[in-house]
Amino acid sequence: MTHPSPAEQAFSLAAPVRLWEDGFARDPHPYYAALRAHGPVGWAELAPGVPAYVVTDRRAALDLLHDTESFSHDPRPWEATVPDDSPVLGMMRWRPNTLFADGGAHLRYRTSLIDAFDLVEPHDLRARVHRAVHLLVSRIGPRGEADLVGDFTRPLMALVFNSLFGLPDSASDRLDTALGKLIEGGAQAAEGEAEFGGYVLELIAAKTERRGDDLPSWLLDHPAALTPEEVTWQVFLTLGAGHEPTANLVSNALSRILGNPAYYSTLTSGARPVTDAVLEVLHHETPLANYGIHYARTPVALHGVWIRAAVPVVISYGALAQAAEQERGAERHPSDASHLSWSAGPHACPVKQHTLLIATEAIERLTQWLPDLEPVLPRERLTWRPGPFHRSLTALPVRFSPRSPDQPGGRP
Repeated sequence: MTHPSPAEQAFSLAAPVRLWEDGFARDPHPYYAALRAHGPVGWAELAPGVPAYVVTDRRAALDLLHDTESFSHDPRPWEATVPDDSPVLGMMRWRPNTLFADGGAHLRYRTSLIDAFDLVEPHDLRARVHRAVHLLVSRIGPRGEADLVGDFTRPLMALVFNSLFGLPDSASDRLDTALGKLIEGGAQAAEGEAEFGGYVLELIAAKTERRGDDLPSWLLDHPAALTPEEVTWQVFLTLGAGHEPTANLVSNALSRILGNPAYYSTLTSGARPVTDAVLEVLHHETPLANYGIHYARTPVALHGVWIRAAVPVVISYGALAQAAEQERGAERHPSDASHLSWSAGPHACPVKQHTLLIATEAIERLTQWLPDLEPVLPRERLTWRPGPFHRSLTALPVRFSPRSPDQPGGRP
């Protein structure tokens, strides 16, 4: 077996870059620069006392994502090394679903998810987004001001995903609150995990008793014969992964659009597609900035760094974006899809087309109904939610001419 060189041993003793600090939420760029200074793989902390390797090089990331022999997605050996109250456990704890599975189990779970989402017709998904936007604009339009995070993007995703999973609009606030606590980590993480877990358990119990025309019911009836427990954890993953990153994708895109009047005018006039703005975020400010977590099955070298077993290996999509931006400058074409925000390899996002449709339709519909949205604060004064995993605005205050979608001329 290969053993670590003195340089690799010194690397493991280097001071970790602390991704849990408040400063990381305010401005991640210096933290990514510090990680990249370590080489293709940096050394960090996801929470106090929780170290991790962080991949900041595209080639190293692709090699990791495609190497199923050396690396696993099963975190249970790592879980045995961290306290039960660790604030990152909610996002990293093992569950029997596609995210934490390898080999045949992963293929079984992934196939059932893809088959279920394939039953969601694009025109139906588009109609669900339009309905949710209409409902929210009806609330905020007459006011002439709003927080596009708290009043639009987060409740929008709760409405859309609750409808896909067979839950009423009235349950949306509960979903939104639980997921917000879970992904931020910190003191509320365990509470958010428990609340979201209870939410999903109630849903699966109801669908086990009585099916509907929804994703949980299709998973329960899938030929893969998933147990109710397995369906519970599939839904735990997809409902959370659908809501939170998509809400942040839309918020981040809106903040970039509204912060650039020339850009905004080309989008509202139809001269430039909204997809360009969404792809720009995926390149430069991806909502799930540090994730894609792997674990070495045995100690192994990755691009010159000795990786110990039972230590998380995190892919920093945020650092990859920063590196690409510095290398390419402004030369990237808007439709360039070379980013890794959807991941790659066997665990690449299986529902990226659904996500893109939701995000682009939400932005198009909102800006059609409220075409004179104006940010209250310049973009550099916006604040970001803490946590090592995401890039997520706390608020996006805007003003606009009061309007209702039910007024003449108000509906696009």
